[in-house]
Amino acid sequence: MTETDHRFLSAFLRARSGLALNSDGLYLVESRLPAVCRRFGLSDPGELIAILRSGAVPEIEAAVVEAMVTQETFFFRDKAIFAQIQDIALPRLLEARAASRRLRIWSAAASTGQEAYSIAMILAGMAPSLAGWTVDILSTDLSDVALERGRLGLYTHFEVQRGLPIQLLLTHFTQAGDLWQISAALRRMVSFARVNLMDDFSGLGIFDLILCRNVLIYFDDETKRDVLERVAARLAHDGRLILGGVETPVGLTETVVACPDFKGAYSHVGCNRISRCDRDSPK
Repeated sequence: MTETDHRFLSAFLRARSGLALNSDGLYLVESRLPAVCRRFGLSDPGELIAILRSGAVPEIEAAVVEAMVTQETFFFRDKAIFAQIQDIALPRLLEARAASRRLRIWSAAASTGQEAYSIAMILAGMAPSLAGWTVDILSTDLSDVALERGRLGLYTHFEVQRGLPIQLLLTHFTQAGDLWQISAALRRMVSFARVNLMDDFSGLGIFDLILCRNVLIYFDDETKRDVLERVAARLAHDGRLILGGVETPVGLTETVVACPDFKGAYSHVGCNRISRCDRDSPK
């Protein structure tokens, strides 16, 4: 691939997915694009780049983006975070939402849905407290392939062995041939939708809990700031935004501040604790 083609591909991926190719970018291009070429019967990445330049084949454009973005996820990724969601965030939100009896949760850039289903399993364990509640869990990604896998709730042996406690596997999954399928009850708790964080997603509404983890690390600072501020704008005034372990808004935006009682979570400026927030703030 020529330097000109590499620059074009870098700009294309940044515009379409936010991905900023770092020093490993050439390796990723060389390891992932040949499969796209084979899929569409193209001779080499150079021919592929020429098609991208033409803008004439949206299917190929989508395939390149899906091939290049990282789809790494697993159940209960970072157990400490999920323990805090279960023990701190959800109980306080349930108290704050006692009047409306509605809870909205967004798992952004969620790949094949393990994060959203992890939240659903926590909520299933809190079922007595949620009688009569409306709970919406939205799982979004830019990959149609990943979203369809999430809707089906089918996972390999390797995937269910990554972070999923055996008791939850036995409670919520059934074996389907060589795969494991999550229960219909949990599948009904989670909806899946294609959302590209580079696009306008204000139509999604307001959420009480947003998980946007391990995606900002692939963006440059300008894109991080833009996405973070637009995601934060979807957060209820007393809600929680959870980022990845190495992700932080520090130096990027002052829209959100760290929660002193929840490592890795953020809230709106001036609202450090749910109990001190205006619980009747309009959504």
